[in-house]
Amino acid sequence: MSLKEQINNDIKTAMKEKNALLRDALRLLTSAIKQIEVDERKELSDEDIIKIIQKQVKQRNDAMAQYKEAGREDLYNQEAAEVAIFETYLPKQLSDDELETALKSIIAKVGAESMKDIGKVMGAASKTLGASADGKRINECAKALLS
Repeated sequence: MSLKEQINNDIKTAMKEKNALLRDALRLLTSAIKQIEVDERKELSDEDIIKIIQKQVKQRNDAMAQYKEAGREDLYNQEAAEVAIFETYLPKQLSDDELETALKSIIAKVGAESMKDIGKVMGAASKTLGASADGKRINECAKALLS
């Protein structure tokens, strides 16, 4: 079953269980998926859908920071609940130790020696680690290892 089919099935289940939070969050996700399918006139693969979910999670995290700063706990909690739902569809994220180990091997493979080589490391890491680590975490860990 593709990721898109799984999300659609979960929407149906949420509707049957009258789980409005889950239903609405997944509908937001399917609308983002449909928007890109219409704009690009193509059927999205699971990898494309994972990228969309990651983008949605990032947007929610940015909004959460702003809501926290503004003291809007209700909106912050709504965004946090949506992030938790979206993350169930993402691949398991690497722990900090696993990320550091993977980056050390990537740094050795590309021959990076200083911060000037961060671009090479990030390019290789993005392809290799893909959806299993956030780009911001990869960047922070790579900078720490290269400095």
